[in-house]
Parts: sequence; structure tokens; C-alpha cells
Amino acid sequence: MMRRKGYISSYVSIYPSYLHRCVYISSDGGRLCRPYIIVENGQPLVTDQHMFELEKGIRGFEDFIHDGLIEFLDVNEENDSYIACYEQVITSHTTHLEIATFTLLGVCAGLVPYPHHNQSPRNTYQCAMGKQAMGTIGYNQKNRMDTLLYSLVYPQAPMVKTKSIELTNFDKLPAGQNATIAVMSYSGYDIEDALIINKASIDRGFGRCLVYKNSKCVMKRYANQTFDRIQGPLIDTVTNQSVWKHSCLDNDGIVAPGELIENKQILVNKSMPTVSAVPGSTNTSVEYKDTPISYRNNEPSYIEKVLISTNEEDTTLIKILLRQTRRPEIGDKFSSRHGQKGVIGMVVEQEDMPFNEYGICPDIIMNPHGFPSRMTVGKLIELLAGKAGLVEGKFHYGTAFGGSKVQDVSEELAKHGFNYQGKDFFYSGITGEPLEAYIYSGPVYYQKLKHMVQDKIHARGRGPRAVLTRQPTEGRSRDGGLRLGEMERDCLIGYGASMMLVERLMVSSDQCEVDVCNKCGRLGYCGWCNSCKSSGQVSSITIPYACKLLLTELQAMNITARLTLNHYCE
Repeated sequence: MMRRKGYISSYVSIYPSYLHRCVYISSDGGRLCRPYIIVENGQPLVTDQHMFELEKGIRGFEDFIHDGLIEFLDVNEENDSYIACYEQVITSHTTHLEIATFTLLGVCAGLVPYPHHNQSPRNTYQCAMGKQAMGTIGYNQKNRMDTLLYSLVYPQAPMVKTKSIELTNFDKLPAGQNATIAVMSYSGYDIEDALIINKASIDRGFGRCLVYKNSKCVMKRYANQTFDRIQGPLIDTVTNQSVWKHSCLDNDGIVAPGELIENKQILVNKSMPTVSAVPGSTNTSVEYKDTPISYRNNEPSYIEKVLISTNEEDTTLIKILLRQTRRPEIGDKFSSRHGQKGVIGMVVEQEDMPFNEYGICPDIIMNPHGFPSRMTVGKLIELLAGKAGLVEGKFHYGTAFGGSKVQDVSEELAKHGFNYQGKDFFYSGITGEPLEAYIYSGPVYYQKLKHMVQDKIHARGRGPRAVLTRQPTEGRSRDGGLRLGEMERDCLIGYGASMMLVERLMVSSDQCEVDVCNKCGRLGYCGWCNSCKSSGQVSSITIPYACKLLLTELQAMNITARLTLNHYCE
């Protein structure tokens, strides 16, 4: 009662523990507190008059709390409360009433239409993937200098909204596009969640995105009064033009905005002083060595803009924003808002795609096997509601625990001459004959995710190796090798492919020729055993360099591993 009267903070929770026979009072930060309408004697305290005043702007949310009509409960108090979801289910025991049931969901889950028709893990998957969807960052996205910024070129507001989408203004900064999908099998390149995509849709800008990356360069000043400097581009004396590596540089040695820059070209022609000048010496001539900032990517980029400023230490800072325009290709990842993720399996010319009797050709063909085990009925309803929204010219709502009903949506479709089930009569694009079955098709909101095949593609024949172990380096950024791990090794052993095993684990990795003395079992060198002082019984064998490294490191610890060699004939 004190809290409802406003004598103590509305976020303090007071709850009795009958087990410990005491009253707990919690006021620590980080507790999740939710507002509820207080119910007394089976009647909620918020009346129609209060709601009328709220709409007129006479009363605000704070006033409801000050007047003791709404209070915040945390998890401890919720244990002892009887909370009704809807006004019609209030009983004499009810203590509180939910303001709106969809507020149980957070921002990410609130974007899913009809989440109460989906299997719960699918909604959880969408909560993770919604953060990876490309879209609009903000109205200032063209003025920013982020390290990595993905932006969709033609984002659209979803046809099927939820109340949460409007409250969070997601439809003003959307992250996706309304794609017309047909649920059918096509060509076999749509197995296992792969999508077939219409090439004409891509040409018109479906799924097209911009990737912005920035490159930094700091011009340092050193204690011995020397500093980094930027030199102009190198000029080829024969052609009187800049050399290829410097062809994008301006006269100031920094790349020019609007230039197309390719792999290994120079962004900033920087040079730094060599550490030859000693403090206090009178020698004024400073030697410089070139340390240029170069562009490293197999795909070319455009220079969006160049920013020259200073950082906290008043050091000159040069930031270069690079832009790439990417169109969807095989291997790019897409997802609807129901955890139904998939990659493009094939891009098909529009003339080969099926089309319906209205001449509409789908943007995406999705395999029907994605539905039975996933149980994402929300996606089926979203398609139906989106289609009805198109013919009516309005947005439908798929808010959790509510939204437009399937029956009403079906009636809207039937009223406009469509099948009430959302199915259409399709013709094959290849033969022109009608397809044997009706095809379920309509608009579904699809998100392009930031995982693109261009950023992940990696292959290698021979390349750089680590100095210590002489094994291939690790990772795509270092042009590393493709790892054959423990489990792959187990498969090769299971098949008995012993030579394959040797090739993968030694020949392709760190094969090494070493000399071993048959007399003492130690490692020799150039056919000479140093401990026996003879070359009479030295044999040459092939082992992994990691094994040789182990033997030498053990010798450094005064442990000698002796190798016994047996001659065998093949």
C-alpha cells in the first residue's frame, strides 16, 4: 500500500517468504520489472474514463503509477500474484491484469508475425538471425565511418506487421524485402532449405546490398623529432604516368574518392623513419622506409570518401571508406521471419520460372519439405495475410496472441476472386503446360543475412607456413590451409585409406627429410652422426616436421629420444 501511495519507489519489491517466516525487500538493480494493472474485488482499477484521458493527453503513463492504478512487479512478487491475461478471465482471486499480452516478447521476438503459431525453437532462431539481417542502420547511415556496415539498397516495410514493429519503428528503418514466394519443388537445387531465386528479381534490385569497410592510417610523431610522412605517387619515366600500384593516388599520396581500387593497390603512400637518428645527435638526415597501406581483397572496391582528422593524442588520422555493391549469388544466405533460413541454390532466368494465370512470377521458390517437421505455421499464415493485404491495399497484423484471423483473411481473398486457401494455378516456365498441383504462393518478408559467400570462399594449394612448426598457417585472412581434423582422420582410418591419411597429415602439411643414425638412434645432419662421429650407419627417413621439432625440443631438455629403424622391402 505504501508503494501504491508513492511513499516508496515503484521499483522496490516486497514479498513474504513463508518458508523462512520473514518479509524480503528487494531494491537492487538489474531486476526485470513489468507493469501490471492492479485488480481489486474482481475489477481492474483502470477504467474507460482513464483510457479516454490517456488518448486526450490529459493523463500520462507516470500518472497511472502515481495514482496507484498500475504497479511494477518483479519475478519474486509475480510468484505470489494471480495475473489474468485478459479482462474476461478475471476471477475473485485475480490480483493483477496484463496491459497487453504481446509485451511478454522483447524487440527481436516482437518482429515475428504469428509467433504463437510456430514451434518455439523457430522463434528463438529468428531472434538470433534478426540481428544479422541487413537493412537500414539509421537516417545518417551515409555519413558514418563504421569499420563494417551492411546496408540493403531497397529495404521495404513488411506487409504483415505486428504491434511491436510499430512501437519500435522497425517499419521506418526496415531490414528485409517482401518476396513473392512459391512453395514447390523445382530442379533439385532446392534440397535441404536451399532457395531458387529469380534472376530478373535480382536484376531489379532484390537482395542487393552495399558493404562499407574502412581502412585506418595513423601518422605518428616520434621522440627523436622524426615523424611519418606521405609521399606522392611514383611516376613511370617512360609513360609519364603513375605506376599501376599508385594509379589511384592523388598528388598528396592519399587515394582519391570515386576511384575503383583493386587488390594490392596502394591506399596511402606512407613512409616511416628508420631508427637511425639517435636523440641528442646533430645528424639531421633521416632515412625513410616505405610502409604503404595497401588494399587486400580479391574483389575491387570503390573509394566512398576520405576523412583526415586527429585522434586523442593529436596524431593525424586518415580514414578511408571503401564501398562494394553486391548482388545475391549462389551461397548467399536468406531467411524469413520464422527461423526458415536457407542459401541460394540456383539463380534461374525468369523465362524458366513457373508463372500463374495472372502472369505473376515468384521471386523465390521454397521447398515444401521445410514445413512439416519445422511446424512454422506462422509462415503459412503470413503468406495468406500478406496476399490479402495486397489485394485490399492495406497492412495486416500478425501480433502475438492476436492478429488477423485466417478465416477473415481467406474471405478477403475469396472476395477478390482468389482461392480462399491462397493457392494459385501455375504453368511450367519450361514447357508452358499447367502444373499438376495448385501452388501455395504469395508475399513473405525475407531478410538478407550478412553471411555472404564472397566473404567466406577460401581455397589453397600451397601457401604460407608457420616458421616454428612449418605447418600451413590457419585462417582465411592469412591464406591458411584447410584443416583435416580428428574426426576426418577417424573416417580415413575407418576406410583403411592409409596412404590418403599419410598424404593429408604429412605430405600436404609438414613433410620433412631427416637423417637418423642406426647405431645410436639419434638425429644426424647431412649424413653425419655427431655423437658416433661417423657416417657409416646413417639413414634418411621422412617424418612430419612437428615430430622432428619434438625430438629436438626434448634434446634441449636433456631427454634423448632414440629412433630404431627397421629395413623393410615393399
